[in-house]
Parts: sequence; C-alpha cells; structure tokens
Amino acid sequence: MPDPQNLLSIIQNRLDEFLTARTTILARVAPETAEFSRFSKQFLSGGKRFRARFCHQGWQAVTGAQASGAADPIVGVASALEIFHAAALVHDDIIDNSDTRRGLASAHRRFEQQHRDASWSGDAQEFGRSAAILQGDLLLGWSDELLDDALAELNDDASARRARDEFRRMRTEVTAGQFLDIREEQAWATHSDADQVRRAETVATFKSAKYSVEAPLALGALAGAGRAEQVDALRAYGLPLGIAYQLRDDLLGVFGDAAVTGKPSGDDLREGKRTVLVGLTRLAVSASDRDALDRMLGDPDLTEADVARIQTMIRSSGAHEQVESRINEAVATATSAIVHAPLDARAVEGLLSLADAVTRRNA
Repeated sequence: MPDPQNLLSIIQNRLDEFLTARTTILARVAPETAEFSRFSKQFLSGGKRFRARFCHQGWQAVTGAQASGAADPIVGVASALEIFHAAALVHDDIIDNSDTRRGLASAHRRFEQQHRDASWSGDAQEFGRSAAILQGDLLLGWSDELLDDALAELNDDASARRARDEFRRMRTEVTAGQFLDIREEQAWATHSDADQVRRAETVATFKSAKYSVEAPLALGALAGAGRAEQVDALRAYGLPLGIAYQLRDDLLGVFGDAAVTGKPSGDDLREGKRTVLVGLTRLAVSASDRDALDRMLGDPDLTEADVARIQTMIRSSGAHEQVESRINEAVATATSAIVHAPLDARAVEGLLSLADAVTRRNA
C-alpha cells in the first residue's frame, strides 16, 4: 500500500509547479490578477484529495506501479482532478451562498471583502459573485490543460483517448447532478414522498458518487491501459462506495462539528438540501412534523435551536440509523467487488483502506 502522505506531497508538488507557471501568465496581464493566483494556491494547498488518491489507486490496480515523482503522468491526471474539484467547489459555494469552505472564506465572500476593504463603487456582493465565477472558470480551464499535458506524457494514444472520454463523461454527469440538486430544492413539493427519496438517490449518484469515486478510479485505470474486466471491477467497487461517501456527507451536513468540517453545523438544512436523509425522515414522521420540517428547510436564518429540533426529529424518525445502515451495506458491496478481482494486491489493500477513510470520517 502506498504511503498516503508521500503521494499527497507528490501531488502538491505537481500542483505547485503548474500553478506557478500559470501565475507567470497572469502576471503578464496585470498585477491585479494576482488575487486569482493567491486564491488558487491557497485553495489547492489543502483538502483530503480523495479523488486524486482514488485515481492513483485505479492506476496502481491495473499497472502494479506507484507514482514515484511529480513528473509521473498519473500524478498529472490526479492533479487535474483536484483542480476540477476546486472549480466545482467555487461554483457550488456561489450556488449555495456558502460563507466558508475548509474553514476559510469562500471565493465569492473573499472577493466581496476585497471590494469592501478597498471602498470601491458598486455592489460588493455582485462583484464577489462575478469574480468567483471567473475564478471557477479559470480553474476549470486549467484542469483541462493539466489533464491534456499529463495524457500526452503517456505516449499511448488509445489509453489517453479512453481516459479523456472518461473525464468528459464525469464532467457532464456531475454538472447534470448539480442541476438536479438545485432543481429538487425548488420542485420537491411536486413529487410524492417516496419519489423524493428516489430523486435524492439519483442526485447522490451523479453529483457525488460517480464523480467522487467511480470516475477517478476509472480514469486512473484507463490511463494505465487497464483491461475491461479490471475497469469493470473498479466501477463495481467505486459506485456503491461513492454512494456511501455521499450519505456520510449528508449526515455531516446535518450533524457535523463545525470546528472539524469547516462549515456551520446544519448548513445543509439552511440550504434546503433534499437529501436521502431528509427524504427518509419525511417518510417516517407525523404529518405535523413533516410540515414543520418543510417550513424550516431552506431557511437561511435557522437558529441553533431550530437546527437542534430538526436533528432530534431525524434521529427520532430512525432516518439517521437507516442511513448508517445503508452506508455499511454499500461498503460491504464495494469491498466484495474487488477482493477477488484481477487487480494488484497492494492496490486492493489501499482501496480497502480508502473505503474506511471516506465513510468513517468526521469532515
């Protein structure tokens, strides 16, 4: 099993090299663009890097090789995923009006504060949103650049083409999943209670599960010229584990410790997220509690007492326990898919460890 810290260090070196080169380009435009560089470097200096780690494990699973340095093609592919994820988070925070990310000010709030500190004319919030959209767009473009550079280093046109197709599919699916997520926040009342759970499961699959685990695994395996049976086994592991990953996120979005998650406790409730957890709760509670839950969900001014009331409702309904059970079942399904698969033994060990890391976390 590779040393996770060593891998993260290698990925960070690749990101630093790439961002330094792009900072040089921005500096030629105007000194004011340095804010894009500063934010990018800060934002990409942390995080759990699960997607990059799954990508590397997919590569190792079919090649038996581990990344040895920042110049390895798979490190570039994994780093491109990290930049794409950063772009998605910047845009996601705008959509959700989130104030923080990873314990720091979100991109749009950071630009908004820059406007206020400088006493510029115009609306600070509007400037913050506009600048952050551009920041996200810039990161999105950079992810493509880094991916193309890395795939060119493979010297294997067929594998590069398959990997690129996977990246394109992932990008389309996660965008569609994000759209369904915000749509359900508005359209939930037009669906039956049972259908709301099914729709929440669809959102979890495409907004998170495939994007966070399955696609990075497949991307790494395809870049490593993996055989069909190897890629299929990794997908059979990745999809249920990705579902478990999102279900854990749903629980943390309601019950997480703000000091650990870097997001306010109950943030998903204030944003009105119609998750599987919420759907299961609505199926189990009384009509009066369901009405109260519906009134409170999506209220940005929920007090701590309101959040505590909803938390109690969720626990009492049994939905919290049901989601924990679903997580355990999904992990069991995922691990059974790879224990006897034609994959590198060290990579399988790493994947089993990652399964625990992504589903037993507190942030």
